[in-house]
Amino acid sequence: MSFFKQFNSTVYQSLENCIATDANQNVLETGAAMDAWCRRTEKLKKDNSTMYLIGNGASSQMAGHMSADAAKNGQIRAQAFHETSLMTAVSNDISYENVFAYPLGRFADPGDVLVTISSSGNSPNIMKAIEVAQELGLDVITLSGKGADNKSRDKGLLNFYIPSNSYGVVECAHQVILHSWLDQYMEENGLEI
Repeated sequence: MSFFKQFNSTVYQSLENCIATDANQNVLETGAAMDAWCRRTEKLKKDNSTMYLIGNGASSQMAGHMSADAAKNGQIRAQAFHETSLMTAVSNDISYENVFAYPLGRFADPGDVLVTISSSGNSPNIMKAIEVAQELGLDVITLSGKGADNKSRDKGLLNFYIPSNSYGVVECAHQVILHSWLDQYMEENGLEI
């Protein structure tokens, strides 16, 4: 089998083995977890609340991509904190650990949603943002991978964990999960996919 086919097979297997949990760490069927995320998105839209998406590196690019798609195609309020001036100012003047938590504390309102995308699930800036989000009354949805005991895996209203030690596999799986959520939401709400 070629490396290409083997890699694709590994990504597929990782998605098949995705473990979704709720806030009480009850394991959910992945489709049921996705349904719950879509219901939460409908409530967000109805309440005119905002979904914030954050991540580092490739996950930052996914956050930006999905916030743009969610705003334009999903017609919900969505924002990613990856603007260079804001990130560098907070990192330089405060700390990189607060690069997401600080703007979240300035912009977010109770009823908003924070989506964290972290391959390791252990990034200090992601954990700090989760802490601030919960203090502010936001629901949190986590996407993580790598170690089964990663720190963010049990912190959300909904959690999607990819059991793989490969960053590439986890990142590919997270992108599929994000597109699956948004496409399902759009289809269920009569929006053109």
